Amino acid sequence: MTVQTDVPVPTDARAQTGVPAQTDAPAPQGARQEPEVLTERRPWGAFEQFTLNEPSTVKIIYVEPGQRLSLQRHRDRDELWVALDPGAVFEVAGRRTLPQVGERVLIRAGQTHRLGSDGPAVRVMEIAFGHFDEDDIERLEDSYGRA
Repeated sequence: MTVQTDVPVPTDARAQTGVPAQTDAPAPQGARQEPEVLTERRPWGAFEQFTLNEPSTVKIIYVEPGQRLSLQRHRDRDELWVALDPGAVFEVAGRRTLPQVGERVLIRAGQTHRLGSDGPAVRVMEIAFGHFDEDDIERLEDSYGRA
């Protein structure tokens, strides 16, 4: 599998203004606020800051060509996904999107979600907020017999 290392910094208005990730779900009472993603330009380029002094778990998920993860949900954590390669497929709460590189989506605890590839191998950065435990996965549907 070829891994891209020159992923462009998004230059769309959302990334420049720090508007939070897309989500259709309202935050439950007492839930943490959506993370504000700060983008700062520098003479050499830019950076995006996804968390600041907050407990979180960060993963890069690699999806093989044409494959997808299980349809799942979590009880104890929210997740922020960031598309790193073209061809990713985000399915959140029954809504399927084909994000552009750098596009983000916030998945609230309890929302159904699935990540996949629309053809090529893809990478997605996942930032989990809340208690992280791989055993917190409730699989609702799975192509590999794990549901």
